[in-house]
Amino acid sequence: MDHFRSAPRQLLLDFGAPPAARFDQFVAGANAELVSQLSTLSDALMTGGAPERLFYLWGAAGSGRSHLLHALCADAGAARARLLGPHSPRAAFEFDAAVAIYALDDCDALSAAQQSDTFTLFNEVRAHPRCALVAAGNAPPRALALREDLRSRLGWGLVFQLAPLDDAHKREALARAARARGLALSADVSAYLLTHFKRELPALMALLDALDRFSLEHQRAVTLPLVRAWREEHPVKNKRLILS
Repeated sequence: MDHFRSAPRQLLLDFGAPPAARFDQFVAGANAELVSQLSTLSDALMTGGAPERLFYLWGAAGSGRSHLLHALCADAGAARARLLGPHSPRAAFEFDAAVAIYALDDCDALSAAQQSDTFTLFNEVRAHPRCALVAAGNAPPRALALREDLRSRLGWGLVFQLAPLDDAHKREALARAARARGLALSADVSAYLLTHFKRELPALMALLDALDRFSLEHQRAVTLPLVRAWREEHPVKNKRLILS
């Protein structure tokens, strides 16, 4: 593997930045109904024909909650969607009828003041037929450590538990993410990544980003020799991503 170590380092521009979240990058697996509902929500709101306007998504870290919320906002456009979370200022929770979609991530970590603001926002959204609220957390509504009236309201709409992907869908997710980065990922490389590294999607995507940068530095395709060379050259990153 000396040819990897001796290769001159390239001055990289931001070609290796992860692509923005989109619905067509999300491998639905058993979550097809949820993805279908969210991907058509923005258009349905514009025509006043959205049958459901209140959603709550929950699942373990890495299940795709944040990806779906970011994709929802990207689909609606910056002028019509607002992404909220524990780090948002309280002013961001104020209702604006020009905003069609409010996407609230990590609602399990909201402060007491933000919970109060979310309760008010929920009621405003519910009163406006061309607005929707999609919230996400790490547990079903009844198990959230939130004020009781907000917990109950989060369960008023459609509640979806995000199902984990099986191995076939993880391979598909890797292939889609690689294509979005302009990489060709062979079947043997995908199999190697799934058997030698952590299998959670965030870890796999972080690994793919690292391999993308490494392949650009060395002007080589992502092959098994390159993956093994990356493992040798990056022991610290490797510890965070490799199977224990």
